[in-house]
Amino acid sequence: MSKKKEYTPLLEYDIFYVDIKPIMDQKGISQNILSKITDLSINTIRSYYHSNIKRVDLDVISRIVMALDCEINDVLKKK
Repeated sequence: MSKKKEYTPLLEYDIFYVDIKPIMDQKGISQNILSKITDLSINTIRSYYHSNIKRVDLDVISRIVMALDCEINDVLKKK
């Protein structure tokens, strides 16, 4: 009989957040303009702009990164 491998839960881990505000400010792109470029609602853009999201939607972040002409590591930060 084979033994089941035991796993220990992670007690500590890194927390990441999305920070698009500095890049938008640097490039002079408003929330309204980004909303139009990405075809995302202004509420979605506002949530990402203020880092008010619990889970990153890969489609949303892909559109934002493309519209801002940057890399994912430019907007994904570690706390």
